[in-house]
Amino acid sequence: MNALTLVLLTPLLGALVLGLIRPAAPAGWFNLGVSVVSLGAALWLGWTVALVGDAVDTGPGSITGSLSGGIAGLAFRVDAFNVYLVVLTAFVGLTTSIFSRPYMRHVIDTGRIGPNRLRTYHSMYQLFMFTMLVALTTDNLGVMWVAVEGATLATVLLVSLYRTPEAVEAAWKYFILCGVGIALALFGTVLTYFAAQQVISDPAAGLNWSTLYAEAGRLEPAVMRLAFVFLLVGYGTKVGLVPMHQWLPDAHSEGPTPMSAVLSGLLLNVALYAVVRLKMLVDGSLVHSSSPHLAGYLLMGFGLVSFMVAGLFLHRQRDIKRMFSYSSIEHMGLMTFGFGLGGPLATFGALLHMLVHSLTKSAIFITVGHAAHIAGTQSIEHIRGLIRTQPAVGWSLLIGVAAIAGFPPFGVFMSEFLLLTATMKTAPWFTLALLSGLAVAFAGLFRHLHPMVYGIPPEGQRPVEANMIPVAVHLTLVLWLGLAIPAFLANWLDRATGLITGTRLL
Repeated sequence: MNALTLVLLTPLLGALVLGLIRPAAPAGWFNLGVSVVSLGAALWLGWTVALVGDAVDTGPGSITGSLSGGIAGLAFRVDAFNVYLVVLTAFVGLTTSIFSRPYMRHVIDTGRIGPNRLRTYHSMYQLFMFTMLVALTTDNLGVMWVAVEGATLATVLLVSLYRTPEAVEAAWKYFILCGVGIALALFGTVLTYFAAQQVISDPAAGLNWSTLYAEAGRLEPAVMRLAFVFLLVGYGTKVGLVPMHQWLPDAHSEGPTPMSAVLSGLLLNVALYAVVRLKMLVDGSLVHSSSPHLAGYLLMGFGLVSFMVAGLFLHRQRDIKRMFSYSSIEHMGLMTFGFGLGGPLATFGALLHMLVHSLTKSAIFITVGHAAHIAGTQSIEHIRGLIRTQPAVGWSLLIGVAAIAGFPPFGVFMSEFLLLTATMKTAPWFTLALLSGLAVAFAGLFRHLHPMVYGIPPEGQRPVEANMIPVAVHLTLVLWLGLAIPAFLANWLDRATGLITGTRLL
């Protein structure tokens, strides 16, 4: 069994077993054990790809520095672009499962769900991880579409876990909006296959990304332009880009908090990964056309609008989870803008921002889960004086918000600094818009944060059992990445930058 097979089979088998476990008590521990094995397999895969890349990578833009193979007749591919996302997905999945076990035990103790729905939760958690890992590693655009749709179905069951009218409504909205979006992505995928059939003799390879990438210059530009519009709107719905973002705040506010951590920290990355992979094909097909930068301009437009609108909506929120969901939309917009801007510096900054945002936002949602338990509500108005009630939770929320707001020396500051520098160099007329958006988002976050952390706690607000180890690990890593990026990670990001842009930064 190779590393890739273990990465994919572990969560799939874990989901099947967790769906069959009758006693509720051991399910959380088994879910944690599956996540540990998944992370070990992901690290093994990352190490393998690093060795292969060092041995055979022939230069900037090369696609040979990767592992290719098949499982059950399907083509899979792991290269510098997706391998670090595979490791990140497995890592956040593990730390969230550590938080998830006591959190869901508290939920079942309070009677919000029964043993059967707890079994559904753990099973869908691992199925969700499986679909995301498939979407990241598959070489087939059709399989990637199926995997993203599978992630949608798994998270619909998680959003509706509490079965309240609000949760069912949020799940239904999520299903409808993302279903429409993913249908548009399917049409874009069909158009891409149509363009491939005009230049690729083997019909079975017409959706393989590596084959399409090698023949991108021969793909019909008009068809690829139209295909990318549908693909961007389709997958952009999953990214949470404005105006296709309406499902995201509701899903966050009504679903269990561990789902918010993996949804914001992982699923949005996978959808953006799909968009960037497809942009690479479109850029290759349009290189000799009259509009070679069309895909980049579309990403910049959607990204900037999402960034600005989400920052404004931060000020209007009354639910703490909805507030941080808009923060996720803001940061996904910034990443989308960076990938659209292009060039080695902006691409490197966007890749780094994907990493530090996932670590920071998942840590924040874990902290928010504890804060909601302390206050007995998700209402911002009733969450007060966390530093007095439970200092570990209060300080974690304060540090997490400082990190996500871009305070130095955290990693988010470094990635935003790189994106601002690239903007000033390539498109300086957007610099003021980015700075204004960052200032608006900063004001919105700290306007709500101050009373939650330093206010007078209301009567009846009591400490709860809180495992802050995952939060401490995440925020420590984000601090470390702001001070110094490890050489192996810088190499991964640099090779991914080379693959996406054809040039390297380092």
